[in-house]
Amino acid sequence: MRNTIYLAALATIFITATAFITSDKTETTTNSIETKALETPVEEGLKWYVRLENAQVESKRTNKPIFAFFTGSDWCGWCKRLQATVFRKPTFAAWAKENVVLLELDFPRRKQLPPEIAQQNQQLQGFFRPQGYPTIWIFDMNLNAEKTQYEINPLGSLGYPSGSQPGQEDQKFIANANQILAKRK
Repeated sequence: MRNTIYLAALATIFITATAFITSDKTETTTNSIETKALETPVEEGLKWYVRLENAQVESKRTNKPIFAFFTGSDWCGWCKRLQATVFRKPTFAAWAKENVVLLELDFPRRKQLPPEIAQQNQQLQGFFRPQGYPTIWIFDMNLNAEKTQYEINPLGSLGYPSGSQPGQEDQKFIANANQILAKRK
């Protein structure tokens, strides 16, 4: 019941937001000044979305699930470590380009996000309930049969790849992510 309420609230915001953005616009053309301040630097040519609606459009276009990275960009040491040991590696970049659409959901303490991004991130946090940071959820998101609400199909979650050999974190992370992707129909 609680997940249904969260999903309904998320769908309402998503539908409202998409009413103002045409489906052919990408993250870089929507609110360019605001987005530039939010975008994660492009690592090895990777594109990180900050708006769920743009990630969903790309997910639908490419038939790839969304890879949502819950992070505290200005305070979370493990998030920074995950970025350094996994996300910035060429092996991850190649894997991500082929398999997922990247979405960063930031919860900073020292900088302020635009209200609509902060609200979106909080609603997704309420739906997925990450137990700590970093947390990654891989999911599909589609319109229901009546085309009135979006439905989220969570495939699985990941965290920092503990127990991996130093320098091999990216390989363990990708292996764990591939196990989740194997569940996708």
